[in-house]
Amino acid sequence: MQLKDAIESRKSVKRFHHKKPNWRKIIKAIDAVRFAPSAGNQFVTKFILVSDEKKIAELAKASQQSFIGEAQYVVVAVSDDSSLVRDFGERGVRYTAQQAGAAIENFLLALTEQKLVTTWVGHFYDDQVRRTLKIPEGLHIEAMFPIGIETKIKTTPKRQRKLDGIINFDKYGEKKMTPGLKLSRSAV
Repeated sequence: MQLKDAIESRKSVKRFHHKKPNWRKIIKAIDAVRFAPSAGNQFVTKFILVSDEKKIAELAKASQQSFIGEAQYVVVAVSDDSSLVRDFGERGVRYTAQQAGAAIENFLLALTEQKLVTTWVGHFYDDQVRRTLKIPEGLHIEAMFPIGIETKIKTTPKRQRKLDGIINFDKYGEKKMTPGLKLSRSAV
């Protein structure tokens, strides 16, 4: 699969086929996070692959989202900002969040390439997730990802944002390029 295809076909899915995904494909997707950018070359985001049914049920309760309990695997991303805060001060907190986002996007695209589906879950009670997975205090729980194989049930097509709604030129809110500048066809 080409990168463009993975980017354009990635979508959030909350219904999974009853067939269990191959865990090796999930490991391969987690491996892709190693290639995400990292501040100071310090990789501070880690991933927990959860397959225990009882723990998955607890994660569903912690998020108040029952579809998580339907997944056979859940991946939880956690970050430790202590080394980045030590090296970069207060900005280390921001760098940690940026790194987590970049790592997670690599993970999501790699899952798509492996023909697996998920949805990004950011709503949960941290203390319940922390207790269920024995995550040490001080680590940030970034997100959870229930993983499965897509069902054949029709889903609503993904709404696409228009480029002019997200691009600005030279300053925020400017929708026109400075005269004389031209985008080449290959840039679009």
